[in-house]
Amino acid sequence: MKYLGSKNRIAKHILPIILKDRKEGQFYVEPFCGGCNSLDKVTGNRVGNDSNEYLIAMFKALGSGWIPPEVVTEDLYGMVKSCPDGYNPWLVGFVGFCCSFGSKWFGGYARGKNSKGEPRNYASESKRYLLRQAPLLDGVIFHSGSYDSFPIPSNSIIYCDPPYAGTTGYRDEFDHAKFWQWCREKKAEAHKVFVSEYNAPEDFSCVWSGEQTTTVSRGEGKKAIEKLFTL
Repeated sequence: MKYLGSKNRIAKHILPIILKDRKEGQFYVEPFCGGCNSLDKVTGNRVGNDSNEYLIAMFKALGSGWIPPEVVTEDLYGMVKSCPDGYNPWLVGFVGFCCSFGSKWFGGYARGKNSKGEPRNYASESKRYLLRQAPLLDGVIFHSGSYDSFPIPSNSIIYCDPPYAGTTGYRDEFDHAKFWQWCREKKAEAHKVFVSEYNAPEDFSCVWSGEQTTTVSRGEGKKAIEKLFTL
């Protein structure tokens, strides 16, 4: 699915590095799975976690056969945003991400035109994408909570795509120093740890970098160097 900070474009570069020495049966774990745009390109044992419970509810519902709506009006968008408890959590996840500008959590009702100059139907576009993506996530163990609060199988490969320092904020505040220390602790527990970020503490090594265009406002973008770090 389209998602703020998606790694869909660089997955082909970083996943071969992350999975290079993966052993048979070894779990691949994403504590910040977001739109699952790298998780859906990995096979075998997988765990996906995200702090947004509505997002995880949506992926679980898709795995159980739920079909997203074809149309989400601006009025419905506003009602779901103002009273999420009044709707099924999987629908809240769909509306909050898939029908928002830039796929940012309730970041404003998405509007735009297609190549023919006609209004785009973001709900319909997202529905089609998600229904194609859902089979690729079959068997994923999903959790919802903080990155440091769900069980990680022994000797896992952990790939982290946390909120980047100094960039557009997500729903919750993020303690970057605490996160890097958690990575060190996971490494000490015999997990392999990889992190996508622009910068990292000195004890982390950069194993890949590449220039990407990131959206910073409507219709505008800037170049940034994406990097993959490990311990």
